[in-house]
Amino acid sequence: MLQVKPILAFDDNYIWAIIHPEKKQCVVVDPGQAEPVKQFLAAEQLQLSAIIITHHHWDHTNGVASLVTEYPDLVIYGPSDSPFKGITQPLVDQQTFTLKCIELSFTIIATPGHTLDHICYYAEQQNWLFCGDTLFSGGCGRLFEGTPEQMHLSLNKLKTLPSHTHVYCTHEYTLSNLTFAQAAEPDNQALISYNHTVTEQRNLNICTLPSSIGLECAINPFLRADLPHLSQYIPSEYAKAPQSSLDVFTALRRWKDHF
Repeated sequence: MLQVKPILAFDDNYIWAIIHPEKKQCVVVDPGQAEPVKQFLAAEQLQLSAIIITHHHWDHTNGVASLVTEYPDLVIYGPSDSPFKGITQPLVDQQTFTLKCIELSFTIIATPGHTLDHICYYAEQQNWLFCGDTLFSGGCGRLFEGTPEQMHLSLNKLKTLPSHTHVYCTHEYTLSNLTFAQAAEPDNQALISYNHTVTEQRNLNICTLPSSIGLECAINPFLRADLPHLSQYIPSEYAKAPQSSLDVFTALRRWKDHF
């Protein structure tokens, strides 16, 4: 019954709209811009009922104030330790809550790394993960605030979700991420095949998301750092003799930052 649709914002952001078609209710994820959301709601004849925020970065939050002005009864869900001050319903790790307006429950997964306040929203009922800038298709978020250890742990949490879980991240970075992924693991046939699919999608301006946990475990080097062969293509200036999966992850992230 429920639907998820992308609302394009800026150059490559996706604001995810979670829709209850019968109730004509909508919840949006990380509205960095208000106008695209307003246009979408008008076109689909939907009522905005709530906003969920994954972290405080401006391109995920700047539209909130304008939307609240238009819809003053909005509940704004987000991390309890966030620097963003617009949150009215703070959330903590492992907390479960229900959006009654769309009849959907989420469990919160704390995923520090990209930022310290980052959380992900997992809807087991629908097999949906809204993961902001923690996990991308073929990649992961830059470490603006957290440490490699934190991000590695955060991604390992997400790896344990069911393989059929749909992954809704918030940027169209897939094709560029796969360029790096193929440099890191050039013999990965699943990755080569996926790259062909994504290239065709982007040539037609088709959204490459959602991905899935199973697919990411097969093609995303940042989820595969525990595999021994992942260290062999890392340039020596980034590797520093990696041994553990954390060492490999740290080297991959350092390499990606300069790729």
